[in-house]
Amino acid sequence: MVLKTYEGSCHCGAVRFEADLDLAQDSFRCNCSICRRSRFWPAVAREDGFRLTAGQEMLTEYLFNTKKNQHFFCKVCGIRPFGVGNDTQIGKMYGINIGCLEGVTEEELSRIPIVYVDGINDRWQEAPRHCSHL
Repeated sequence: MVLKTYEGSCHCGAVRFEADLDLAQDSFRCNCSICRRSRFWPAVAREDGFRLTAGQEMLTEYLFNTKKNQHFFCKVCGIRPFGVGNDTQIGKMYGINIGCLEGVTEEELSRIPIVYVDGINDRWQEAPRHCSHL
């Protein structure tokens, strides 16, 4: 794994962060209710690989279902730059919204591997039957 530090932000720039990521590793597209509605496309950062650099006060947190995972949105523009998984196979982790990363070209984005997960049916280790819309 080759980690690179990326900078990112919400749309309006009020929330800014740094994340240590390897974009050659799997990213995820999920069909659960929140990911489907927000079109969230995360790459995984370990707990020590994420730094919020600005805008803590501009974040609003949303919890639902098991209330184990934290979903953060910018209060100004509504963008979800990251979320926190507190009960995962690797422990606490950050789901970094790839669309919020700065300096990643369209070509680089097109090469990021995607794993599709069936969150709507709580089958997190399986791909949903239909996923081209994700």
